[in-house]
Amino acid sequence: MADTVLIVDDEPSIIQSLHGILTDEGFEVMTADGGLKALDIIKETIPDIILLDIWMPDIDGIETLERIRELYPSVQVIMISGHGTIETAVRATKLGAYDFIEKPLSLEKVLLSVNNALKYNRMETELDLFKERERQRYQITGHGRAITELKEQIKIVSPTDAWVLIVGENGTGKELVAHTIHRLSKRKDKPLIEVNCAAIPEDLIESELFGHEKGSFTGATAMKSGKFDQANNGMLFLDEIGDMSLKAQSKVLRILQEQRFERVGGSRTIKVDVRVIAATNKNLEEEIAKGTFREDLYFRLNVIPIRVPPLRERVDDINELMNEFLDEFSLDTKKERKFLSPDALELLKRYSWPGNIRELKNLVERMAIMYPGKVIHAKDIPPPFNTSRIAESKLESFFSFDSLKEAREIFEKNFIESKLKEFGGNISKTAEAIGVERSNLHKKIKTYGL
Repeated sequence: MADTVLIVDDEPSIIQSLHGILTDEGFEVMTADGGLKALDIIKETIPDIILLDIWMPDIDGIETLERIRELYPSVQVIMISGHGTIETAVRATKLGAYDFIEKPLSLEKVLLSVNNALKYNRMETELDLFKERERQRYQITGHGRAITELKEQIKIVSPTDAWVLIVGENGTGKELVAHTIHRLSKRKDKPLIEVNCAAIPEDLIESELFGHEKGSFTGATAMKSGKFDQANNGMLFLDEIGDMSLKAQSKVLRILQEQRFERVGGSRTIKVDVRVIAATNKNLEEEIAKGTFREDLYFRLNVIPIRVPPLRERVDDINELMNEFLDEFSLDTKKERKFLSPDALELLKRYSWPGNIRELKNLVERMAIMYPGKVIHAKDIPPPFNTSRIAESKLESFFSFDSLKEAREIFEKNFIESKLKEFGGNISKTAEAIGVERSNLHKKIKTYGL
């Protein structure tokens, strides 16, 4: 479909010449001899570009521009005038005009300005689509009780500058929570800098976090800013903080307390304003008891604790999550969208999801690629998600043993292994759930090499 241009001018000769050249260039052209008529046309058909004269008999171009920008802010307006002044041009630009062209008009310049305005329009549209995609990417899906409570916590804490410690099992979406807090915060227009604390070697932690000066060590061929520097006035996301070494913890604690540091090899003190969000899949209080995490750092970070519930506590959200992942996969791969049958959904709700949302997303991708049909039924879902198929195969294997003792041991090993996965490896919770002493469970784990 051709791009549309609306020409607004009270001089017939100007309209005629602009109409001719723009039509020849493939544009669909509309015309108006005054501001009021132009506004009536725009109500019916919003053009891509408007060429708007300043001096007109009914309402002038500046007032027309004000009304257009108020009602249709995405439309690009190019002002044209035979009596233009610098003051008028500045005012029009401040009101949002894309360009200002003086009469007598150079048709080449008009075409250049129109084409540039269209390119700008497309870039704005692409940017809006990108922002919307990013917003959806970091959207917390679900309306169950557990996830609704999480959303309420995020809504309350985000507009503040309070530091947040996000805790939860692997795959629950802790990074998603951090990005949501950033998006809803006062610092949303400033950077969110992510640091994977588990991935940084101990000998490089200072350089990575604080930066370094040229020549400060072998290989430092240029000055490099650190993560704290990059996050100034924004937010720093310390992911997997529980995996950071004690040496690194002491260095981080100092800068968190003082909000100032020196680059490696430098002497100048750099002051920053950083809001810190930390996340971990570990129980930091247990890590403190074991001596692997600093208590003072824990209390510095744990201003507002937020727990991300595991998927087994929010099974009512599985249908919504599955639909989102199926939509996403179909859009990304341009493949036919698949659907989940009610019996398949009920089956998935009964699974314990030790890998949480990440495991669910992996299953969606696997089924979308490997399953040929359009509707996924319960019988199509493979083990370990399909517990009925597991039970059938295990029952057959138990009958293959010659002794009751051997069959009992295999069952016990499989049962404990399954329950440990269900509770994310937490021995205390597993022991309580299966009704045995914690010490007894430890012995069983050791015996079976789990």
